[in-house]
Amino acid sequence: MKFLKRLSIMAAALLLSFATVVPAVHAASPEVNSELVHKGELTIGTEGTFKPYSYRKNGKLTGFEVELGRAVAKKMGLKANFVPTKWDSLLAGVNSGKFDVIMDGVCITKDRQQHYAFSKVYDNSPFVLIQKKNGNLTSLKQIKGKKIVAGVGTTNAAVIHKWGGKLVQDDGNFATHLNLVKQGRGEATLTDEQGWKAYTANHQTKGLKAVDVSKDEDSDRIAAAFNKKDSALRKSFNKALDELRKDGTLAKISKKYFGRDMTK
Repeated sequence: MKFLKRLSIMAAALLLSFATVVPAVHAASPEVNSELVHKGELTIGTEGTFKPYSYRKNGKLTGFEVELGRAVAKKMGLKANFVPTKWDSLLAGVNSGKFDVIMDGVCITKDRQQHYAFSKVYDNSPFVLIQKKNGNLTSLKQIKGKKIVAGVGTTNAAVIHKWGGKLVQDDGNFATHLNLVKQGRGEATLTDEQGWKAYTANHQTKGLKAVDVSKDEDSDRIAAAFNKKDSALRKSFNKALDELRKDGTLAKISKKYFGRDMTK
């Protein structure tokens, strides 16, 4: 009996010591929960059509920002819930209370900073001009007065305006933009290097070429967009992002989808 009693005491001590070394499950603070669309859930707005950031593979949503969003939410003690939405109403949704955050290759611009708050930058992407093989555009200085295709309200459209190009607005996806160039309805389309590389890996791009124009325009600084009033939520998101950067997860996800670390 004494032996059994000692064994029970030892087992209890072992369990107690184990409990002290196993970290408690991190949960979101009341301040963060009060700013969420749904308590305990991080509602993330994304297009789901922009490879490699967020897209569908075998019917399932995947991509750099999808995997990153899930990792950040887990660190925050929340469940990630992605809500696919068309670009033209995506950003407005975060200010109308439809989403907690937008993760969709959103670039930080001065204009957007007037309306939204941004997380720390987690991706840097240089610009490229996609044109026909016989095209002679080698810089953004040369697009003045020329028809260049881009999505409505995108950073690409803003850059085209900045350099004097005639914007051919199109609400379609990247494949549609390329078709407009092939058809001669636009002399080129402007996009980011990662998006172009991801597209060429799985699609036929015969007759087209990409020209790096990063010498003319700084790389896109991509981050998550928040409603300005949700300061506790953004602070928690940034803390989680810092932890993922420190433990190497952020770089690992970047290499998986971009082939190199684009997060520095």
